[in-house]
Parts: sequence; structure tokens; C-alpha cells
Amino acid sequence: MTESNGTPRGAGGGSMPDWEKRFRAPRVSLPDWAEDAPDRSLFVSNATGTYELYAWDRATGEQRRATDRPNGTTDGVLSPDGEWIWWFSDKDGDEFGVWLRQPFAGGDDVPAVDGLEASYPAGLAIGRDGSTAVVGRSTDEDGTTIHVVRGGGAPQEIYRHRESAGVGDLSHDGTLIAIEHTEHGDAMHSALRVVRPDGTTVAELDDTKGGSQELGLEVLGFAPVDGDTRLLVGHQRRGRWEPMVWDVASGEETDLALDLPGDVSAEWYPDGSALLVAHSFEARSDLWRYEFGSGTLTRVETPPGTVSGATARPDGSVEYLWSSAAEPSVVRSTSGGVVLDPPGLRAPVSVPVEDVWVEGPGGRIHALVQKPAGATGPLPTVFEVHGGPTWHDSDSFAAGPAAWVDHGYAVVRVNYRGSTGYGREWTDALKHRVGLIELEDVSAVREWAVSSGLADPDRLVLAGGSWGGYLTLLGVGTQPDVWAVGLAAVPVADYVTAYHDEMEALKALDRTLFGGTPEEVPNRFTASSPLTYVDEVKAPVYISAGVNDPRCPIRQIDNYVDRLVARGATHEVYRYDAGHGSLVVEERIKQVRLELDFAARHLS
Repeated sequence: MTESNGTPRGAGGGSMPDWEKRFRAPRVSLPDWAEDAPDRSLFVSNATGTYELYAWDRATGEQRRATDRPNGTTDGVLSPDGEWIWWFSDKDGDEFGVWLRQPFAGGDDVPAVDGLEASYPAGLAIGRDGSTAVVGRSTDEDGTTIHVVRGGGAPQEIYRHRESAGVGDLSHDGTLIAIEHTEHGDAMHSALRVVRPDGTTVAELDDTKGGSQELGLEVLGFAPVDGDTRLLVGHQRRGRWEPMVWDVASGEETDLALDLPGDVSAEWYPDGSALLVAHSFEARSDLWRYEFGSGTLTRVETPPGTVSGATARPDGSVEYLWSSAAEPSVVRSTSGGVVLDPPGLRAPVSVPVEDVWVEGPGGRIHALVQKPAGATGPLPTVFEVHGGPTWHDSDSFAAGPAAWVDHGYAVVRVNYRGSTGYGREWTDALKHRVGLIELEDVSAVREWAVSSGLADPDRLVLAGGSWGGYLTLLGVGTQPDVWAVGLAAVPVADYVTAYHDEMEALKALDRTLFGGTPEEVPNRFTASSPLTYVDEVKAPVYISAGVNDPRCPIRQIDNYVDRLVARGATHEVYRYDAGHGSLVVEERIKQVRLELDFAARHLS
């Protein structure tokens, strides 16, 4: 066993390599802006080496760092009047804390809501007056509670349930509150309830009732007009995510039936006359404008690649965060030019991604492949498995895969069953045989990579973080003769212990995935737990873990590592003082360097 100290061989001086520049280069998020003060914005940047919140006065051009904590801050909301920045204060990434607020122009942080103890966040909506808020909370003891706070008064509880739920939105005039809930026990498919600020119910929408299909709903936002009772809702009634308009007062549902393949989401234009439509299909995305009056759908021009976020401004322009696998992310506007251009080091470009489709046991599997320019196989190949599991890899810029390519590896990313963007059935397919189904798809793509001549079968690396880290440990245990190295970041390693230690919302998700608790369906948890197969592991394994992680808690990782130690298995463990990943640039670089070094030593 090796407990890494973060100083791998070959980490000394010399000029900075491109892969490290990509991590160090300043990045910014898509700016959020105040509804009634659109010149005031809030964004996230790593300009100081740690991801923090920044206030931006567009009228003066002044930018001010609003938060400054050793382990970073990314969860913040700007009040609609632009006067206050709300931000969530946890302890070193444990995600358990309280909301604080500070004046937009700067000043002391003060508790945003007196009378609410620390919890996991479950949504937040702030009224246009800046002093009314709807606050969602989650704790192991209480489940989910939702509270209304007015003018600094005592919070009033309007909702409570053991199952997971969250604040969806507050109407423009503050008279209606939309709640997403899973009272039916299916944490993957929410139902909706609209209530008044006193908690009385106005309307319900539940697509999980009746029929054999499990369909979800999501809140996309109330119309931005006083007295307008239209709520934009995402639904899955045709086997994929699409928007519709639900008038919560009359009950009328308006199906937009947009003729676009793949998943579709939307948000309102500021005057409520149109929608900004975000369309995701086969690992790429684009934008459209939908006019309510004419029903026309017009493309909003963006470069080929991935739009990771977009917002319509009061002047009708659209700001969006764009990147591709080769080109680093940038915030652009349809009015022309770059919206935010942080000074300093520029991230070097990488190589484009190639699409591969492979026939698998559950249907065609989409994989994304990158390899060094001009390289021919067979190459050492990293199968970088995404987290989620309800997420997907896309044609977007990622410094991690680019680092592997710089070091001579091919990188293959698989959008396995469970991934989003390929229809509801693909996303929902991994119930009960959790982990094992995803690995079947990874195996099918691995076989293609070897047979096509891309991948060297003796130098295959299975890697990933979070759910990808879980699949890595499960893969090296259930497929011990295939993988040469396993690299697992913040993984689930012992699923039973993870269930008992994780945050309440994730317990609800696991009950949905497995069909019950570890006590109710023990065989399913056993079959899907990496700990079950730890004695079969042959590949050297590297594990990194945040000691404050509430999603993949440290105790269950220690249980797995103890078994590796007992066997004398080759492995290294790196523990760091953060939660489910780090917001500190130097820490991220250190972890990538450790993984690169571990793989190099064990593949040589």
C-alpha cells in the first residue's frame, strides 16, 4: 500500500506543460443577472486559483470577488432587485450549511434566514422585493422541508415530507410557489405541486400516476409577468425531455411539440412572449427561439459544439457558454463578441473529438474518442467514465481528457445506458442491475476499440470520478483480466455503507435504482457493490477521496481500502481536505498529476 503525499516522480521544475496551463487558465461561468437590475450580474471564476463568486456591475465594468474561502464557493444567487448576493456556506465541501447574504456593492456577510439550522440545500427562490424567499432544506432527520421568509421575519414551514423534494420557482408577483417532489417514492421522476405562500395547494401535476410508464416532470420557470399563471414545465411524455406550458390557474396544458430530436429544455425571454430553447442531441447542443404568437422556431446561431448554459437578456440578445472538445470555453453573445474575457493565461487548444457508434446489448452506444494528432494505434487508452449516472459526455472542453491526450493516450468516453440525451428509456435502463448494465456498454465499446486497432489491449485504463469512480472499482473487480490500471476518484466502493452514510437525497435515489434499501433488497446491493469483488482485483488501483464528501463518504472507501491492504494488493490512496471534488486549482492539478504518474509507472 502507498499513501500518496501528492509529490509524484517527475513533478519538478521546467516550463509549464500545456495540460497544466489548461487547469490554470482563468475560467468564468455564464453570468446570472438580476431580473429588475440587469446591469448587475454574478458569476463564478477561478481567477485567484480557487473557484469563487464574483459581482459584476456592467454599467461601470467593476468586478468584485464576493466570496473568499480556502476551499472555494460556487453556489450563489443574485436577488431580482440586484441588491443582494445569497451564497451557500458549508464546511470544506460537506454541502451542509446555511445561506448567507451580502450587499451587491460589498459588505459583511450576514445570515440570510434566521431560525433555520444548517442543512443540505433543496432549492432557493427569491422574491422581486429582495426580502421574500422560499428556502428548501434537507436533513437526515426531517427529510425535506420548505419555508417562506418575509422581510426578515421568522421562517414559516409550508411543506414537509420524508422523500426528496425541492423549490422549483416563485411566480413573478410572489403569489405562487412551484415545488418538485417525489412523494410517490420514485426519486428519478418528480411530480409537481403549486402552492400559495401559506402552503395551500393550487394545482397538482403528476405523470407517475396511471399507466406502466415512469415519467418525470421538472419546473423550468414561471412566466416573467405579474399576474401570469403560466408555468414552463419539462415533461417526458414522448420518451424524451420536452417543454410545455401549464396554466396552473385554469389547468390548461399547451404542448409545444417542437420538431427537434433529442432532449429539449427552455427558459422565458424577459417579456414572456418567447422561449429560449436549448436542444441537446448526440453529445452536441444548440439554441432556438420559439415565438408564442406565431409558433415559429428560429435557430439562434452558435458554433458547432456544446452550449453549457444560455440566457436571454432584456434587449433580446442571448448570452451563452460555449466550448468544443478542441476549443476552451468562452461566454459569447449573439450581439457580437465575448461577454467575459478574463485576463491572464490562455488555455491551449486540444484535439477534436470523433464520434463512434457501437452495437451493444441494449442498443447503439455512442462513444467519443480523442487521440494525439497524427497518432496511429494501438495506443494506451483511457476509458474515462462519466459521473451522474444521469449525465452525459459531450463535445465540450475538458482539461482532464486533454491531459491524457497530451501524454500520448487515446481517450474514450462512453455514454452508457443511464446517460441523458438519448431518450428516457436509455436513461432509466439501469434500475436493479445497477453498475453492471453500464459496464456492459463500456465493454462493448472496449471490444470495438481493441478490434479497430485504436487501443492496446495490454494498456487499458479504466478511470472516472463519482459514479465513474464507482464504475471503475466495479469494473476492475468484475472484469479483472481486462483492465491494466484503475483510477477511481471520489467513488462508491462499499455500496451498503455508502447508502447508510450518504446524504438523504441520495438515499432516495438509491432506493429508486435498487428497488429498496440494503435491508430490503440485499442481493441487489451485493451484486452491484465493488466491495463484493475486491478480492478479484488484479490491476493496480489508485483512489482519491475527499474526507468531507457527503455523496461518496470516506468510511465506505476506507472499508474497500482495508480489504486491498489485507490482500497486499497494489494500490495507492490520496485523501484531501474537501468534499465531492475540489474547487482549488492547485489541488486539481495535483490529482491529475498523481493519476498520470500512477498510470505511467504501472503501464511501463
